[in-house]
Amino acid sequence: MNAPMRCIAAAGAAFLLAAISPAAAMTIERVVSPGGIEAWLVRDHTLPMIAVEFAILGSADQDPPGKPGVANMATSLLDEGAGPYDAAAFHDRLERKAIELSFRSGRDYLRGTLRTLTDNRDEAFDYLRLALAEPRFDPADVERMRAQLISRVQREATNPNDIASRNWWATAFPGHPYGEPVNGTLESLPRITAEDMKTYIRRVVARDHLKIAVVGDIDAAATAALLDRTFGALPAKAELAPVANVVPQGLGRTIVVDLDVPQAVVNFGGPGIARSDSDFMTAYIVNHVLGGGSFSSRLYREVREKRGLAYGVHGSLIWLEHTSLLLGSTATRADATGQSIEIIEHEYRRMAEQGPTAEEFDKAKTYLKGSFALGLDTSNRIAGQLVQMQLDNLGIDYIQRRPGMIDAVTLDDAKRVAKRLLDGGLLTTVVGRPHGVTSTGSGVATSSGHLAKPRESSTGREPESR
Repeated sequence: MNAPMRCIAAAGAAFLLAAISPAAAMTIERVVSPGGIEAWLVRDHTLPMIAVEFAILGSADQDPPGKPGVANMATSLLDEGAGPYDAAAFHDRLERKAIELSFRSGRDYLRGTLRTLTDNRDEAFDYLRLALAEPRFDPADVERMRAQLISRVQREATNPNDIASRNWWATAFPGHPYGEPVNGTLESLPRITAEDMKTYIRRVVARDHLKIAVVGDIDAAATAALLDRTFGALPAKAELAPVANVVPQGLGRTIVVDLDVPQAVVNFGGPGIARSDSDFMTAYIVNHVLGGGSFSSRLYREVREKRGLAYGVHGSLIWLEHTSLLLGSTATRADATGQSIEIIEHEYRRMAEQGPTAEEFDKAKTYLKGSFALGLDTSNRIAGQLVQMQLDNLGIDYIQRRPGMIDAVTLDDAKRVAKRLLDGGLLTTVVGRPHGVTSTGSGVATSSGHLAKPRESSTGREPESR
């Protein structure tokens, strides 16, 4: 390493160490309102601002059969008019007070964010209450949002990254809500009605699966009062449709979607390890060595640094309510696609057989202990992390315990878990005009996500690693 790079590395290490202290010293309070609503609070009176994050169980997995996109469309309309205010009036009131209010949907959770100045606190929480309890779904707003979502799905139908992802999920989870696109389809979006969305909100938006975090210029008493005022009128219990636990299907398959684009996009993945599993932290370290480290992972080193086949390649552990995954992706030249996939599969096998080296293992542990604090640099990020800790049942003292949990993992643990995590095979989707890749299995996905009759890719060479 040359002198300038050593200086940069040293400065980065110093920054990581400096960032650990505020995170470790952060005090998290458990606040329970008179009505029994719980939130985790971090007081910070440095600035006159308050950030709120919350999550409610039930999102795209609660879409009616044959109508993917209901939860996403309903969530997109929550801030488009509520209570006595139509969309224009609602937005005007938010903007005049510089209140940031937003909602988003996922596969499992409806999530919301509120950010406000302390002086506008009461009004901001009132608007959040209206959005959750009294959304309007006015016809003009519904049609405007429908048009926006249809346009988005049309764009996604020609985007190689979206096509690769959509086909991976559809193949991995056929017949399950996880296999349906969160944003809906061109077939389903025109059929979604205001009543569909109202029914979704009535069934899902309730207090029994609500997780809340509050960060900023506010004390516990005021927080407790605002919790009841904002969320107290919601139904006590949701009416969630049951969702089955599931494992990804199609392992060992390669699916090619023909698309005339300069590069081929590759998505690959298989089973992961649940967040509640005692081996999760070990798997987290193993994944960092394999594909999680942006510039230090084996995949990055072998695919990018040594051979220059792709700009980047990464893998991530993903845990949902009903499955856990290890997913990765890359994009590469058409003529380098087969070689890139072979290298990725080789590194997966090598890690499963041998585990990380002692040097890789130690470096990953040091990085993961320090980097966590970098995600706690703003009120919104802290609030988001506190909500996720609640969803994952990690305990209110997790931030303090986390370094010790990482230290407790041994190299033998890592080698054992590497085999457990990586020995199951991969499902791979490729979008583009790849050389050296052949579709395998029972069908080939198309840009719409439907399976077609099996065929070989245009250059038709079976990867040697298969």
